Amino acid sequence: MRRKAVVLYSSGLDSTTCIAIAKADGFLPYAISFSYGQRHSFELSVARQNAKTIGAVEHLVVDFDLRLIGGSALTSDIDVPKEGGGTEIPVTYVPARNTIFLAFALSWAEVLGASDIYIGVNALDYSGYPDCRPEYIEAFEKTANLATRAGVEGTSLFKIHAPLISMTKAEIIRHGIKLGVDYSLTHSCYDPTNEGISCGECDSCRLRLKGFSEAGVKDPLIYIDLSNRV
Repeated sequence: MRRKAVVLYSSGLDSTTCIAIAKADGFLPYAISFSYGQRHSFELSVARQNAKTIGAVEHLVVDFDLRLIGGSALTSDIDVPKEGGGTEIPVTYVPARNTIFLAFALSWAEVLGASDIYIGVNALDYSGYPDCRPEYIEAFEKTANLATRAGVEGTSLFKIHAPLISMTKAEIIRHGIKLGVDYSLTHSCYDPTNEGISCGECDSCRLRLKGFSEAGVKDPLIYIDLSNRV
């Protein structure tokens, strides 16, 4: 019998690839998404529409509001930067977001009887977020096994899989294509139009476009026409 795995799924390029990897690893993927007050909420409509299509057995959307806390361009009235990445942690960092997401995923995994959780964090082509580092993933895995009944009673040993953590965006794209990922069913932009058209200038769009360019593959998404901008 195939084992279950919970996969954090935003509809982005990385998380969609993670579902394909979990399937290739022999797991039944249970996708979990989050409606947390993010300004780029179009990603949720893409996730709801495509989760089953890309192979999720079930799709759970957890609803809470990080706008009450703020502190990020994704949850507050702060402009999403368009000038490209710098050396500091950017304002698109959402405080403790991956810890919150993984906690929900861990809770669902324990109820499902699943020992495995997949997350699409990346320590190379990423924006400098502290909760995308290998040492963070290792620390949360230890916490998962200390803080759950399954871990304490020894009925389950939780494993946090971060298969993309040491891959470039181009490598992720190439690997996803080999696994049959349809990247037209993904969404990455932090600041899309109301119709969901990607801005092409935010950090997430820049990393995505760079990855497709380096992979030698055309990005299937539509972007705002920037050709007339100075």
